[in-house]
Amino acid sequence: MTAFAVNPETLKDAVVAALGDKVKRISVDLGEVKVLVSASDYLDAARVLQSAAGCQFEQLIDLCGVDYSEYGGGAYSGPRYCVVSHLLSVSLNQRLTLKVFAPDDDVPVVGSVTSIWNSANWFEREAFDLFGIVFDGHNDLRRILTDYGFIGHPFRKDFPTSGHVEMRYDAEKKRVIYQPVSIEPREITPRIIREDNYGGLH
Repeated sequence: MTAFAVNPETLKDAVVAALGDKVKRISVDLGEVKVLVSASDYLDAARVLQSAAGCQFEQLIDLCGVDYSEYGGGAYSGPRYCVVSHLLSVSLNQRLTLKVFAPDDDVPVVGSVTSIWNSANWFEREAFDLFGIVFDGHNDLRRILTDYGFIGHPFRKDFPTSGHVEMRYDAEKKRVIYQPVSIEPREITPRIIREDNYGGLH
């Protein structure tokens, strides 16, 4: 095992050599290599990164969705949904961030990497549940954090803070029921109390 992490520029060169024209954008930010690929190249790129010399990312340690709809204060005009994966090479002691944008904002779909890294299973289910990103090829894509009757995807920027439905126990029916949200939206302003002689100051 390598004692020290590979220089980021060395890793960047290895990734470019391995992926070739699959690289849409690559950068080194704060000492971390970040690579963007297209949705059509995503699975092939993941397989290459797992096994290619100089890469060897045996582990996927995290995967999440991102909603870019309000990025840059609304100035951003690219695809809305992105999947970000954090990869680890234990054998070479290096990390990589792999990004892919879903090409369709209305039905965001990217390939599932569960056949490459099985640790992606619950991460992809979470991104599906919270962002509505569909992972093509996932063999058990269902909600994981919200309830089966939940409506919408709560990490989307346009999801209302109070949600769409609420649930409560109905004593007459003797079961939990769903109903429209009854909480009135309101803006809460924090109340600041200043005491005389606070902390012994005059």
